[in-house]
Amino acid sequence: MPTYIYKIQPVRPEMLAEGLTDDEARITAEHFAYLQDLKDQGALLLAGRTLGDDYSAFGIAIFQARDDAHMRQLTLADPGVAQKLFRAEWHPFRVALLADELGA
Repeated sequence: MPTYIYKIQPVRPEMLAEGLTDDEARITAEHFAYLQDLKDQGALLLAGRTLGDDYSAFGIAIFQARDDAHMRQLTLADPGVAQKLFRAEWHPFRVALLADELGA
């Protein structure tokens, strides 16, 4: 199954420095639950974010999807993307090296 790298960035970067609005907190919780569900289904391999609080901050995830159309579907179904809290991009990705403790 193809692997994809997924990058998201907040549309309003100030949310990281100033704190989340109530709507942003709700959407972030929905986004996290969505990722957890995808992890449980085996589609999400890894997810995390940089620790910065300015415009350069971003999150990444590594997914396995059937094809580009499936990856597009996963992206558009992300509550953070669908509700325009995050902008997203994804690219086909090949893992070249993987630490033994992370392997299957």
